[in-house]
Amino acid sequence: MEQQAFDDTDIDRRLAERLRGLRLERGWSLDDLATRSGISRATLSRLENAAVSATAMVLGKLCAVHGLTLSRLMHLVEQDFAPLVRRADQTEWTDNETGFTRRIVSPPSEALTGEALECRLEPGRTIAYDASPRPGMEHHLIMITGRLTVTVEGAAHHLSAGDCLRYRLDGASTFETPPESSAQYLLFIL
Repeated sequence: MEQQAFDDTDIDRRLAERLRGLRLERGWSLDDLATRSGISRATLSRLENAAVSATAMVLGKLCAVHGLTLSRLMHLVEQDFAPLVRRADQTEWTDNETGFTRRIVSPPSEALTGEALECRLEPGRTIAYDASPRPGMEHHLIMITGRLTVTVEGAAHHLSAGDCLRYRLDGASTFETPPESSAQYLLFIL
């Protein structure tokens, strides 16, 4: 069974429902989640009502609070798992504010821990995550094209096509492209 592709508004609506469900499963009010995540109550309300699209940084903060990777959250949004996912059916999510696009190449599964992502970040952009969704998460980042600086817990790594950065993530991380170059990379999360 192949996965169904969803349009952006459908993904935003499903994401809003799932975010609300995660909060309610924990018995948290919007104020509780705002305190835990550092995201304003108003923004959380707009997200849960699908009035706005989430940015990568906001989703990163929410995933950290819920102990999920972004890919696992997106899998929960999609609801189905298929062992084979054709490129045309892979879910792609874009943060228009940062120019970050994330394609879920291998859908996460409850039975498997690894995930593969194809990512693109436009020139002169920065994405910062305050914390790892799951402490000690192993990442393997393989640069395909462009240049990217990845800062992991204060250590900056300057990457070009063909480079591979392997790291365990416990704290903050930042992904930054120079003004003259975008970055395309594969990210394997274990």
